[in-house]
Amino acid sequence: MSLRFALVPIVAGALVFATGSVVRADDDCQKRTDKADHNLHEAIKKHGPQSSQAEHWRSELAAARSYCWEHSHRWWDEDAHRWHDQQDWDAHDHDH
Repeated sequence: MSLRFALVPIVAGALVFATGSVVRADDDCQKRTDKADHNLHEAIKKHGPQSSQAEHWRSELAAARSYCWEHSHRWWDEDAHRWHDQQDWDAHDHDH
């Protein structure tokens, strides 16, 4: 068996592992952002946009977006249901 054929399973396994890691990171980003966005909407509805509860979830949403950007160089926009590949989120997008 040549060395070239011996390396094929190793390279294929590394590609599967790397792809799986990206998918998990994207799923984690999407879930974190979805949770923070949902809780922010609920806090605004129940307590008002300037409440301490809304401020808490606004901070959690910013942290989730930052996490996504740091780990995937993109972030999930739950309201638009799409990924952004620019760091163009608005920290005040839920204020109105």
